Amino acid sequence: MFDEHDRIVLTGDVAEDGLKEGDVGTIVHVYGDVNAFEVEFLTLDGDTAAVVSVAGDLLRPVNSTDITHARSMQVSA
Repeated sequence: MFDEHDRIVLTGDVAEDGLKEGDVGTIVHVYGDVNAFEVEFLTLDGDTAAVVSVAGDLLRPVNSTDITHARSMQVSA
């Protein structure tokens, strides 16, 4: 389904981590025995905003018609 370093888009909110549907991240770990992935989300400056475990059914691949949209997010230092 997905591999490490694939860029993905959230298909739903991950409210406990401040992430919203449409946020773009990069898979940094694939859990082999379940449909789950460790995903890193970055600010547009390149700082890590969050690294979270996400079920595969909340992810889709980035496609050629996607466009970046900026929003503010409170990031812990």
